[in-house]
Amino acid sequence: MVKVKICGMTELRDALKAYELGADMVGFVFFKNSPRMVDPEHARVIIEDLPKELLKVGLFLDQPLDEVRATAKKCHLDLIQLHGTESDSYSKDLKKYFKIIKSFRIKDEEGFGNVEHYENADYYLFDNYVKGMPGGTGKIFDWDLLSGKSFSKPFFLAGGLNPGNVKCAIEKVSPYAVDVASGVEKSPGRKDYKLLKEFIDNAKKA
Repeated sequence: MVKVKICGMTELRDALKAYELGADMVGFVFFKNSPRMVDPEHARVIIEDLPKELLKVGLFLDQPLDEVRATAKKCHLDLIQLHGTESDSYSKDLKKYFKIIKSFRIKDEEGFGNVEHYENADYYLFDNYVKGMPGGTGKIFDWDLLSGKSFSKPFFLAGGLNPGNVKCAIEKVSPYAVDVASGVEKSPGRKDYKLLKEFIDNAKKA
């Protein structure tokens, strides 16, 4: 069964509701140019009250290695998601302590060009390419680009997913996990529980 990650968490009640409805992971954004950014101390307080079996993912974007490591340890993260131009050697240091998700923004075939160079990633994540935006675009990319491709790591599918298209997406590309933020929100960082339930139910039934 596909895993479900609900991203852009800023409130404890939203993270708990995601868990109650069947989410496997929740994501916290720690880079400044995101409307869903959360302060590490606030994230730590939220995470302290979450069930251990709900995996906690921290999203980072070309931030100093020491800063990422310190935030991840402070917040007791399970996985680190890298959204920028971080090198594979950058991942290697973090991999000693955390699972690594490396994100790739896909516009065309070239978007997959250096995926397999990231040997220290545990997972890949494929998101839509929008100039100047590292993620959270609310737009899908051409899923046909994944047709016939195989990767050495399991992959997450992100970008424009919502309750109406997630089942089709899963059936089309068979990802390890689906990742959503704006598709289940009433405003950035605030989840809509009706959409949240529909998304998780549709994903798990696919």
